[in-house]
Amino acid sequence: MNPSLLPNDDFYPLVEARHCDPFRILGLRHHHDGGFVGRVFRPDVRAVSIIRDDDPTRRYPLRKIAQEGLFEAKLEGVDNYFPYHLELESHLGHVWREKDVYSFGPVLGEMDIYLFNEGTHLEIYRKLGAHLIEKDGIQGCHFAVWAPHAQRVSVVGDWNHWDGRVHQMRKMIPSGIWEIFIPNVREGAHYKFEIRGPHGDVFLKTDPFAFFAQHGTQTACMVFDIERYEWNDQEWMERRAHRDPYNSPMSIYEVHLGSWQRIVEDGNRFMSYHELADRLIPYVKQMGFTHIELLPVMEHPFDGSWGYQVVNYYAPTSRFGNPDEFRNFIDRCHQNGIGVILDWVPGHFPKDAHGLARYDGTCLYEYEDPRLGEHKDWGTLIFNYGRNEIKNFLHGNALFWLDQYHADGLRVDAVASMLYLDYSRKPGEWIPNCFGGRENLEAIEFLKRFNELCYSRHPGIMTIAEESTAWPGVSRPTYVGGLGFGFKWNMGWMNDSLRYISRDPVHRKYHQGDITFSMLYAFHEHFILVLSHDEVVHGKGSMLNKMPGDDWQKFANLRMFLAWMWGHPGKKLIFQGIEFGQWNEWNHAQSLDWHLTQYPPHDGLRRLIQHLNWLYQNEPALHSQDDSYDGYEWIDFNDTDNSVWSFIRKGKNGEIVLFVVNATPVVRYNYRVGAPGPGFYQEILNTDAETYGGSNVGNYGGKWADHIPWQGREWSLELDLPPLATCAFRLR
Repeated sequence: MNPSLLPNDDFYPLVEARHCDPFRILGLRHHHDGGFVGRVFRPDVRAVSIIRDDDPTRRYPLRKIAQEGLFEAKLEGVDNYFPYHLELESHLGHVWREKDVYSFGPVLGEMDIYLFNEGTHLEIYRKLGAHLIEKDGIQGCHFAVWAPHAQRVSVVGDWNHWDGRVHQMRKMIPSGIWEIFIPNVREGAHYKFEIRGPHGDVFLKTDPFAFFAQHGTQTACMVFDIERYEWNDQEWMERRAHRDPYNSPMSIYEVHLGSWQRIVEDGNRFMSYHELADRLIPYVKQMGFTHIELLPVMEHPFDGSWGYQVVNYYAPTSRFGNPDEFRNFIDRCHQNGIGVILDWVPGHFPKDAHGLARYDGTCLYEYEDPRLGEHKDWGTLIFNYGRNEIKNFLHGNALFWLDQYHADGLRVDAVASMLYLDYSRKPGEWIPNCFGGRENLEAIEFLKRFNELCYSRHPGIMTIAEESTAWPGVSRPTYVGGLGFGFKWNMGWMNDSLRYISRDPVHRKYHQGDITFSMLYAFHEHFILVLSHDEVVHGKGSMLNKMPGDDWQKFANLRMFLAWMWGHPGKKLIFQGIEFGQWNEWNHAQSLDWHLTQYPPHDGLRRLIQHLNWLYQNEPALHSQDDSYDGYEWIDFNDTDNSVWSFIRKGKNGEIVLFVVNATPVVRYNYRVGAPGPGFYQEILNTDAETYGGSNVGNYGGKWADHIPWQGREWSLELDLPPLATCAFRLR
């Protein structure tokens, strides 16, 4: 029997904690017979009274009318609404006062809701999630979440003993957004959303817009104020806005923060963001890299995913500190002249129960059909790019990292998996698009809009695609039919060159096409040459161990290869540990083998990278025409018998650097190479130099060009080519 003044349609859903609009019936409400009714649903207390704010001596005890925790009374003599507090008594006799959450009106405006449902609210992170605000003169926290198919959504946390019956939220019909303002919830409070799905099942979910969250087996979110940090990188940001990224040097050090360096003497723990700033930034600066690229720092539960299975897209991982400490890390990078690129994963997300999967009991963030919505190879789900709210979630997220964290670039992971409906699928396991093709039209439109938004709102940033196919125009503007990325990882160059360099030198003469092929397409896109983390895991071995021969030859091969890479058109990226010749395959659970740098071959390799970065930044020929055929010219690539090739890099103002590569362990004495003109060619690089660990075969600082026609040129050089080495000569 219903003892309440409420009709059955309200009473039973309320006491069973499945009411979608508790704000309509709880609090101080006008009664249809006249007067006012006070109604509070608090299963966690045994007594409730309403106390007038304008006269605290006036109190109205409420009667407990349902054992589930519903308190109700008609307030005699009350004809007008008045502001009030609740006086609550716990089952142990503790008495306290608090503001009734159901006395507050909505926080979200109609325009916020409209733009979100339209998919165009570019700062949606300022509205959804948890935000410390003041409402009606009261300090507290506003919570909002999108869960359109839920019967009921509650905020649960350490302030309400994780009881989903206490703070049931208001549904903003028809948007599917739920919200509530809770007084006195402070920064640092732990919380989740308790959701009752469309079929009555109750489960806990993370906040998709949380700014701070736990990791690993602890999965609560934490209230955090992201508005207070004061940046000190104004000079960097102003310069960045006017920088030409295409014809400027860009040498990227790819880093996994959890394994670059650990505190072994303290239980092999992670370094904090502050400790990383103290150690990583000076190292990167000393080595001459222009940028750091971080494997995903967005919160993820499983260390072994390296960050590529993200749950909290708006939260930097708490493994290393809080969001302001991560901001400070980026701030200090900028103050030291180092850009920061963040890996971003809009292609898929994990199935963790507390995450985005079946968020409100339905396929909300993902496609319902597994032929569209699941990556079986990775055990992950695919975002529904056709849904406005999902596009808004991801577009807003990209802009969030550029705006709130001053990121200099976003490297989009696994773009190929987004572009193709049949990616890693057998016939019958995918659904063609509306034209019968295999292109994912919704994902393509999503990526184009992502790039347009990023570049229009944040001049000077860059977006980078990890795209492994021959999709045309990845790094071309959308207005000429491209995807709009600033750069594309050159996966073809990486595969061909690693295949070549892994061969025994005696066989290389049969495969010189692996080296020359990249120049057929080098300027079709804005490329970044990469030796990434993917090449030193899963049994592929370290970069040093890919090299053939004995230990001396392995180091010589790697030095030769890296110097050729720095001479090849395209920006540069190497993964941590490659720069000093890590022997072991990368392990996310332990530090790099830094002890190796005490040995000359490893330290010599490190010094070579340092020198390559210096040359790259100080020789205009190596970067000022990096995106044009005008900046490159072959001298000779036909000497396959000797596995030698040579080429020229040219600057905008006539600067010339000549490269010669000898890919065999045989010294080539008196080897003649065509030269672009007369003059002295200073040897500015020789990877066989003793300081790098080589045998010191060289050309005594350089050579004068001879007026001897060779290889179609009027002038030529007679050089001694060191074994397994790359040499570079500047025309003075």
